[in-house]
Amino acid sequence: MNSSSAPLAPAKVSRGARFSEHPLQREIVALLLLGVAFVVGALLSKQFLDVAYQFDSTSLWIETGFIALTLTFIIVSGQIDLSVASTLALVAGVTGILGTRFGLPFGVACVCGLALGALLGAFNGVLVAYTKLPSLSVTLGTFALYRGLAQVLFGDQSVTGFPDWFVGIDTRHLGPTPIPLPLVLFAVAALGAGFVLHRTILGRWTVSIGLNEAASRYSGIPVQRIQVLLFTMSGLMAAFAGLMMSSRLGVARYDMGMGLELDAITAVVLGGTSIFGGRGTIFGTVIAMFLIGVLRTGMGLANIKVENQLVVIGGLLLFSVVVPNLMARGRSSRI
Repeated sequence: MNSSSAPLAPAKVSRGARFSEHPLQREIVALLLLGVAFVVGALLSKQFLDVAYQFDSTSLWIETGFIALTLTFIIVSGQIDLSVASTLALVAGVTGILGTRFGLPFGVACVCGLALGALLGAFNGVLVAYTKLPSLSVTLGTFALYRGLAQVLFGDQSVTGFPDWFVGIDTRHLGPTPIPLPLVLFAVAALGAGFVLHRTILGRWTVSIGLNEAASRYSGIPVQRIQVLLFTMSGLMAAFAGLMMSSRLGVARYDMGMGLELDAITAVVLGGTSIFGGRGTIFGTVIAMFLIGVLRTGMGLANIKVENQLVVIGGLLLFSVVVPNLMARGRSSRI
């Protein structure tokens, strides 16, 4: 029998190589780090293990979590949106002014705020999709523009006088349970975002555009419309987060949410989404958001300074990005 016709024996794959090929490898890393963070937090403070305290502490980062969900779509598509926190502040202030100074029913003012957020996001999307400007440049410009408009409109004054039904969303719980309402809303939003990204044609198109925009266009995917839609979603979610923050704080100011966009981007990348586009999961983003929240809660209880907390978060981000890449390179070098 000719040796050339003999069936080839299957190549032996090492355990490390199999792990590096796992589709959720970075998400698994974030999940393991979350477990480690819980152990360390429990060692730092006994109060850390209090269930009610853990649930209540989620309200401190839940607005960032909402924004991170739609930022996952943006980054998977190969783009970036730096204007989300500025959109949050502008929408919160405009909503407050419409309801408290112009006498508009506050429910209607909230709807107007959400529409404004969607419009601001669509403006970003149109500039990116139809002028071919880099999203980094566009949203860096609107990052300053939207925040500047908020400062011009409100100055250093806080917008107050919100109705009682609107204020204090973080103090409301799911029935008799210790689960706060914002966490319930976040869970629903995460499930919806996960379904859209991983189970619908919009999600498949988003991934395809992130992998190769030119090839997607030649394949008949409406790339420009998808890009506008994704930025509109981002603006709408930032507006919703702005209303939630106003409810939690009871005021609206031009400097609300400053730096929040960096926390959201960190959660997305820490959760395994490729900054170059074409890959990412909502599951990873949610796990990374919980990881960041648990770390900040634990370090806060241990009286660790904010600047030192940033060092820890930054180190974890580098770890989550570098380790899977090194494993993938090791696998490719063995092929």
